[in-house]
Amino acid sequence: MTKIDQAVVLAAGRGTRMRELTAELPKPMIEVRGKPVLQHIVEGLRDAGVRRFLIIIGYRAEAVRNFFGDGSRYKIDIQYATQVTQDGTGRVVDLSRNFVGDSPFVLAYGDILVDPANYKCIVDLADDVEALISVTRGEDVSKGGAVFLNERMELVDLREKSKPGEATSPWYNAGLYAFRPSIFDFTARLKPSPRGEYELTDAIRELAQSGKKVQAPELTGEWADVRDPEILARLNK
Repeated sequence: MTKIDQAVVLAAGRGTRMRELTAELPKPMIEVRGKPVLQHIVEGLRDAGVRRFLIIIGYRAEAVRNFFGDGSRYKIDIQYATQVTQDGTGRVVDLSRNFVGDSPFVLAYGDILVDPANYKCIVDLADDVEALISVTRGEDVSKGGAVFLNERMELVDLREKSKPGEATSPWYNAGLYAFRPSIFDFTARLKPSPRGEYELTDAIRELAQSGKKVQAPELTGEWADVRDPEILARLNK
């Protein structure tokens, strides 16, 4: 078992569905229950044992840098990388290659809130597992990734934003991952998806279908993709 102590957090997007709420702030800096979404994520990972962070910034990057600095007030080390072109999650991960080196890492989306207890299961990587993709139930798979698993909760297939009636699975991609550096072999070979983006999920599918074991832990407790003002209002109620 490997204990993961480094994380890459994606916080480069504006979040256009948030409308005027992101005129001055990137979406991960919107406050939920008194603090930015990104702070909830960073503190949750820190409390699970993560000490080194790479935050990928882009839109309104200075808002993130000014808030977190070098991480010392959170007793962690934070570095930054800038995503210049918004061309999909597959390309963003490549920005972390030098940071992660030869060690496994957690990857978190900067706009997804999970019950902090879940971070503890994502930082433990069994020796025979190449990657972890967290899953949750009860979400509309047309808004994200439908995850297909075998009876051992291992990834078989992964489909992004399925059209209604297309791929049905009770499992939804919960947007919290752990990878070994082998993921970079698969992101390097990505072709643009029908949406014109390089999709990280395509690389994860290829990894699983290459014969490597990709395990899918089910998250417990609250889970929220802070994607629009309605969800934000519900969380802050």
